[in-house]
Amino acid sequence: MSASKTSKTPFVPTDPLGLDELLSPEDLAVRDTVRSWAADRVLPHIAQWYEDGELPGIRDLARELGSIGALGMSLTGYGCAGASAVQYGLACLELEAADSGIRSLVSVQGSLAMYAIWKYGSEEQKERWLPGMAAGELIGCFGLTEPDVGSDPAAMRTYAKRDGTDWVLNGRKMWITNGSVAAVAVVWAQTDEGIRGFAVPTDTPGFSAPEIKHKWSLRASVTSELLMDDVRLPADAVLPEVTGLKGPLGCLSHARYGIIWGSMGAARASFESALDYAKTREQFGKPIGGFQLTQAKLADMALELHKGILLAHHLGRRMDAGTLRPEQISFGKLNNVREAIDICRTARTVLGANGISLEYPVMRHATNLESVLTYEGTVEMHQLVLGKALTGLDAFR
Repeated sequence: MSASKTSKTPFVPTDPLGLDELLSPEDLAVRDTVRSWAADRVLPHIAQWYEDGELPGIRDLARELGSIGALGMSLTGYGCAGASAVQYGLACLELEAADSGIRSLVSVQGSLAMYAIWKYGSEEQKERWLPGMAAGELIGCFGLTEPDVGSDPAAMRTYAKRDGTDWVLNGRKMWITNGSVAAVAVVWAQTDEGIRGFAVPTDTPGFSAPEIKHKWSLRASVTSELLMDDVRLPADAVLPEVTGLKGPLGCLSHARYGIIWGSMGAARASFESALDYAKTREQFGKPIGGFQLTQAKLADMALELHKGILLAHHLGRRMDAGTLRPEQISFGKLNNVREAIDICRTARTVLGANGISLEYPVMRHATNLESVLTYEGTVEMHQLVLGKALTGLDAFR
């Protein structure tokens, strides 16, 4: 009887492992809502946005994302959706299937800026910022990386010094998503007490956020530098519930989790583009999908894509259960982004010369993933996190 049931189960090329069976009706509803929004609001325009190197109407997009509950969606209270980790992951997958820049907008808003305030902020800070951010009325950014400091955030040079009851903030941050359009910047700085986080209104005198241009990746995304020149902040600007690197690193873990799912969205879009192309593009009198070498490429891409989605789903269930460890997040980020890039590159070969055209999404996803591979922890950093966990030996020092 079991074999009979198995034989009657259809094989679905877009879901070859039947992973949709792991999802609840609520999970599917979240996924379908975000997929529909992306199909309507992003996909018809994204190639042009990417070519132009801009994200027009970002504030309108943020408000729309807020209206479907996608901003800070796994947080509770303050207008946030209170969705599960798996549902948040599914949203990230669908957003990045459209473009990594759109997923970055959502990740930085929810998993970094909002999460920092939600996790480490005072009640007054939460009430001031989070409802507007959840609705997309206020955009946030997260200032950790500096021009000369990337993988070693403990060496940051941005400094905040007490002056009476105030703080005076000086320094620079680099490669900051949403920076030029943000109403609030969560900025991490050295202090005499250790590393502290500050919720900085971006209209504070001395604060500026010039946009970074001439990018060949994440072109449909607002990327900025943050400049702080004697930015005077009241005592209540500091996030009171954390001191030290565990603050920003805790936020990064939350954001890296979204990347585990999101990277599979970029991979899926590229794989499906290659699959459709292989069934219609003819060479030597038949579709190229009928040749063994092309089928081998499609099979290998499908294997890595759906293994990656299964890994993301497993880690999401662990996050929902409160058992997900930072090393496991490194496992997922390292594997899924690396495999997503390989899928994009293989998909490009299936499309041949058409693979470099913006008429197809493959090259856009491939170039975007070069940024995703680096931010939120480089390959090398995640390898060393896993190496330390496996051996008990610290190679960072």
